[in-house]
Amino acid sequence: MSSKRIMSGMRPTGRLHLGHYFGALSNWIKFQGQYQSFFSIVDWHALTTKFQNTREVEPNIWEIALDWLCVGIDPEVATVYVQSAVPEIAELHLLLSMFTPHNWVEREPTLKDMVKMLDSDESAAKEKVTYGLLGYPVLMASDILTFKGELVPVGKDQESHLEFARDVARRFNNFYNVDFFPEPKPEFTTTPLLKGVDGQKMGKSFNNDIKIADTEEDTIAKVKKAITDRTRIAKSDPGHTNLCEVPWPLYQIFASDKALLEKVKGDCESAAIGCVDCKVQLAGLINEYFRPMREKRKALAADPDQVRKIIAHGNQKARKVASQTLHDVREIMGMINW
Repeated sequence: MSSKRIMSGMRPTGRLHLGHYFGALSNWIKFQGQYQSFFSIVDWHALTTKFQNTREVEPNIWEIALDWLCVGIDPEVATVYVQSAVPEIAELHLLLSMFTPHNWVEREPTLKDMVKMLDSDESAAKEKVTYGLLGYPVLMASDILTFKGELVPVGKDQESHLEFARDVARRFNNFYNVDFFPEPKPEFTTTPLLKGVDGQKMGKSFNNDIKIADTEEDTIAKVKKAITDRTRIAKSDPGHTNLCEVPWPLYQIFASDKALLEKVKGDCESAAIGCVDCKVQLAGLINEYFRPMREKRKALAADPDQVRKIIAHGNQKARKVASQTLHDVREIMGMINW
């Protein structure tokens, strides 16, 4: 395993879906065997836009923990922790904020994206920006720098989000004439764009997602609603896989071999199978793929004490590393380590 550290996190907003799995978790599973990995459930970040619904945060933390553990995130290999259980992150956030220019924060792409989520009207959205949301980019930098993360898994379209953390690390090192914080670099991941059943990007807010934790019956019901080839009116009409919006791209992920793909393509384009039967077959492949994960999730959910112990263990591991970082930062800044 490399000595390099990788850090990433997710906001606890509810159960995770297939987009989360193929876009992030499958990469994390690979990375945890290659790097020293720190995976955080970032509940403080959830408060930046969900401060009026704080009662949802705690149950969502456990839902995400169950999803992570059931798909193969290994708490004995990776450090799995809850952000708010590591107060050192908050103190480093405070210290970093003292020398981070205000205009850096305002132009940071992540903050702009978060503001857009508040209101489609730009002026109305700005009225809803809290002090906590304004500090979101600094907190994000603190998440990474607390663990001296050298790599952060992102898609190529997200690389700009890391530039802020690099700028903060560079500014600290320059101010105090040290080479303490590494400048975090992207670990590019292959992130397939998964469409939801309505043809839009899969997302919880669109109510178009298939969740990791869905039952087999729910999965079948959702896949049956998926948009297919809009030009195919009758079952006897030949289909066009290149125009099939949702099922065909999913088949290319879940089909185990080329022979099956060729059969699906042939049956569709010769009208040997209708869209409904084709989608039921696809749902079967999805259920088969996630069946062992869902069974593991059920077992973990039935033993909440075990899950709490796993997270508590991860929190302790994270605090040990974070405490050392904060001790060193105080010393570099000339502050007292009480």
